[in-house]
Amino acid sequence: MRISTLDPMTLNDVTDLDNAPYIIDGEGPNALKIYFENEANKSGYLAIPLHTANATLSAAYAKVADSDITGTINWDHHFR
Repeated sequence: MRISTLDPMTLNDVTDLDNAPYIIDGEGPNALKIYFENEANKSGYLAIPLHTANATLSAAYAKVADSDITGTINWDHHFR
């Protein structure tokens, strides 16, 4: 399990790990234990809406696919 003692809400290092709230995201050796300075920060973090990464990225690429400033995204399309 990986451990993060950096509170993602404040970016402060959590030092009292015995009393700090935490969550465990994932399972097995790749699970991430995230410590928070307080319950309010933990609750705020858990309230952040989750997005499906692939759907979000696909939507972003689709939105800019025809733009001239997208660089390598359009390279394959224009030079085949």
